[in-house]
This record gives sequence, C-alpha cells and structure tokens, in this order.
Amino acid sequence: MMERIAEASLGFNGRITGVAYLLYFLTAVLSELLVRRRLIVCGDAANLIATGFYAALTVLFYGMFMPVNRRLSLVAALFSLTGCVMTGLSIFHLASAQSPLLFFGPYCLLLGYLIFRSTFLPRTLGVLMEFAGLGWLLFLLPVLAKYLSLYIMVLGVVAEGLLMLWLLVRGVNVQRWKEQAGVRIGF
Repeated sequence: MMERIAEASLGFNGRITGVAYLLYFLTAVLSELLVRRRLIVCGDAANLIATGFYAALTVLFYGMFMPVNRRLSLVAALFSLTGCVMTGLSIFHLASAQSPLLFFGPYCLLLGYLIFRSTFLPRTLGVLMEFAGLGWLLFLLPVLAKYLSLYIMVLGVVAEGLLMLWLLVRGVNVQRWKEQAGVRIGF
C-alpha cells in the first residue's frame, strides 16, 4: 500500500514540475506581451511572477535529478537560482538584462546533461536542452546574437516546451527513477 502511494507521489511530482513549467511559460509570455504594449510596470510584475515560478521549477528539478548526480543537480540549481536573482535585479535596473543568461545558459547545459544521464526521461530531451543552453550562451556574443537571436529563441522555446509537455503528459518513469535513486542512495 505505501509503495503504491510513493509511486503515485513520484508520478504526481513529475506532473507538478510540468505544471510549474507551464505557469512559468504563461507568465513569461504575458510579461513579453505587456512590455510590447508599453505596459512596463505590469510586464515587470508578470516577469517577477514568472521568475518566482522558475525558482520553484528549479527546486523541483533539483529533487528530481538528485538520484542522477546530487552535486551536479545542486550546482545546476545554484546556477538557476542565481539567474533568477539576476533577473529580479535586471527588472529593477540593478543588473544588465543580459546577465541572467550567464547563469541560465549553464543551467540548461547541466539540466540537459542530467536528463541525458537519467533513465527516467528521454535522452532526446537532454540533447535539446544542451543545445538550448548553448543557444542562451550565444546571446552573450552580440555579433552572433544579432543574426541568430530568432533561431536561438525558437530552439530554446522548443527544447523547454517539449520538456514541459513531456512532464505534463507523461511525467517521469517512476520505476526507473526508483531504480536510479536506489543505486545512488544505497537501497
């Protein structure tokens, strides 16, 4: 009985992660739309909410990928949370708008690696996240970003969008997650 509850909980947590991702996406898009309509204050508020959802998503991913590699999952989480702080600072013009990419690029690279090494999510999603991470880092090179920004944005949205959809629809493979957790934790 308890094992069934634990299994249902793991599957539910994968889907909760997908919901947090969806909420992030929706508020980030809303923020962009509001800023484009010159509703800057509302757009900044939506961006702060989106950043909060991304911070929650980061914590959920940390727990999800601890069985794959606890230290690397922690490093990834620290990169992402630092990126969230930098996003907040950039909203209040206390940091460059590009500075969060210094942290979100490596975060996506590390997350892609963790997904690839996991046995409970498709490796294809890991590869896509790796490419998204490289793309976000290319934004830091103004010469390349000028010509590639549309492609980088599409790649990032596709990679993160597919991961979000996978988590919403399929969640994680609970049996494989438990096997990987058992190996790492020593059960």
